[in-house]
Amino acid sequence: MSTPEIALVTGSRRGLGRNSARHLAQAGHDLIITYRTNEAEARAAVAEIEALGRKAVALPLDTGNVSSFPAFGAALTELLALHWQRPTFDLLINNAGIDARSEFAVTTEEDFDNLLNVRFKGVYFLTQALLPLLADGGGIGNFSTGLARFTTPGYAAYASMKDAVETLTRYLAQELGSRGIRANVVAPGIIKTDFTAAARAAHPQLEQYMSQHTALGRIGEPDDIGGLVAFLCSDAARWVNAQRIEASGGYSL
Repeated sequence: MSTPEIALVTGSRRGLGRNSARHLAQAGHDLIITYRTNEAEARAAVAEIEALGRKAVALPLDTGNVSSFPAFGAALTELLALHWQRPTFDLLINNAGIDARSEFAVTTEEDFDNLLNVRFKGVYFLTQALLPLLADGGGIGNFSTGLARFTTPGYAAYASMKDAVETLTRYLAQELGSRGIRANVVAPGIIKTDFTAAARAAHPQLEQYMSQHTALGRIGEPDDIGGLVAFLCSDAARWVNAQRIEASGGYSL
């Protein structure tokens, strides 16, 4: 029996991160769950994965605090040795994020910096910090957004940072290719998760509007994204590299 690959999914106590972790477990991967708050939810995510017959552990991580990354790397090194008896993991999925809608004209520097620290700076420097622990032949999956292609008022800062992540991903694919490491982007459209719950509650017609402008006639479900993440981490996608794959059901075509 082959040794299972280990996937680290940031921000995976809930939402798309948790769904992606579950799909990866169903595909035979062991998981490292990270969380910034709510350890109980993270432990529930671990239990969910263990119920699928895979090994899983949870580690705290604040992806908006670059200075914490060396300590996180040291904790991860100890965890890998303790639970897997190996010094590396195989797949890094940069999912963690915050939502902060604000119109361009009223976005403050603090709003901008909070988004920047988590949505781009954190992705850049966490990936850099974990490179020594990422196995050759492994993979990196970064989350972007459909808003990097189409526009919705209030998301200028958010979408701009996701565009930066897409550019970074192409550079990762180029610079890490000599190690056999692939890097790709998943760009979801609007998905029915707790992450979008506030927007859907504030605008009761939002789901209907989005559905009417989507070729497949509905907004997304978490399983629409988690399955794609698992595919990109599979051997079937071994020749997919430096790609942006939008999963929006064909919104705004």
